[in-house]
Amino acid sequence: MYNTFEELRSDCMNCRACPLHAGRTNLVFGTGNPEAEVMFVGEGPGEKEDLAGEPFVGRSGQLLDKYLEAIGLSRKKNIYIANMVKCRPPQNRDPLPAEQEECIKWLREQTRLIRPKIIVCLGRISAQRLISPDFKVTKQHGDFIEKGGILFMGTFHPAALLRNPNQKPDALEDFTALRDKINEICENTY
Repeated sequence: MYNTFEELRSDCMNCRACPLHAGRTNLVFGTGNPEAEVMFVGEGPGEKEDLAGEPFVGRSGQLLDKYLEAIGLSRKKNIYIANMVKCRPPQNRDPLPAEQEECIKWLREQTRLIRPKIIVCLGRISAQRLISPDFKVTKQHGDFIEKGGILFMGTFHPAALLRNPNQKPDALEDFTALRDKINEICENTY
């Protein structure tokens, strides 16, 4: 258990607990406001994120930023963004269950220190790990599920939206529902 975000970040940056560390350029800890009421969790860094050391900076990150902006959110002000695993899986493959298991302690500590009221799971990997192993993004996206005093919502991963643009309207509906939920339960986001 960590007392400060800085301690947690420092230890995480030195992690070598799973084989993914060997292929990383940068560990991607997370970004945003560590006092945010809303947290977004993706699956793992891609090539651009590995090079920059920040989550969602490539094309999918640009799309995510547009959705965030549409509902008055910003990674620089009022949300926090992290991933299930902090190092890039080879060829951007899905993080293996063993890699997720090794890395989940960092995300748990980030969540414990941030104390978000809402966690948005970006894509299948994070939704199945954090919400339910049988979560189906195409069917359950936009639904809020309470777990341990936190509201969780799964939605489409921005990279999936780039591959399947016909799902963009559904994603926008999810973000609109998120805005409404933030207005309902969050006091300091807007």
